[in-house]
Amino acid sequence: MSARLLVVEDDETIRDTLQEALQLEGFAVTACGNGRDALNLLQRSTEENAYGLVVLDLMLPGLGGLDVCRALRAADILTPILVVSARDTETDRVLGLEVGADDYLVKPFGMRELVARCRALLRRTTSQANQAKVLEHANLRLYQEECRVTRDGLPVNLSPKEYRLLELFMQHPRRVWSRDKLLEQVWGVDYFGDSKTVDVHIRWLREKLEAEPSSPAHLITVRGFGYRFG
Repeated sequence: MSARLLVVEDDETIRDTLQEALQLEGFAVTACGNGRDALNLLQRSTEENAYGLVVLDLMLPGLGGLDVCRALRAADILTPILVVSARDTETDRVLGLEVGADDYLVKPFGMRELVARCRALLRRTTSQANQAKVLEHANLRLYQEECRVTRDGLPVNLSPKEYRLLELFMQHPRRVWSRDKLLEQVWGVDYFGDSKTVDVHIRWLREKLEAEPSSPAHLITVRGFGYRFG
């Protein structure tokens, strides 16, 4: 069965071009021109007719692309998102990834690259869905069904919050997480403590997971934005 893609682009000519090009590559493509329609389509989709990927422009009328990303992730809709945008600064790309996009492609781009990015994201998603519930990165393994972690094959003793932080990071490698978003995901939306608790837990995780905690290879600080894993 062909993967179902949702293309969200307000420029009709570009939207039609993207839809036709992706359909020629064998994808089943739905297209819309604004963020509100995109949200409605994704929220109404079921497991039987779910979209495998969203190709999302940022400059949309009304509800912008960044707001669409935020709304989807806030609703725990984890459909992969490929942002396509003329905004090409590092800050723009980091912000797009921070709010929930899985990849970022700068306009103008070639159709071959777009198709390759789509296929890569779909492969990654399928692989993650089919693999056993063991997350791996370098010398680290996290066994989700057993709530345990190993480093170089040896057990690592983590607190529940440390474990949940690491699980979240390993589920979304290279995604940039702000402190507020980490607090929301791990501590819960009702937590009203200081966001510095995130920094403390990151420091504890580095001491347990990194060969050199002062020069981390896994838990990376992204200045001005937060943290990413890998």
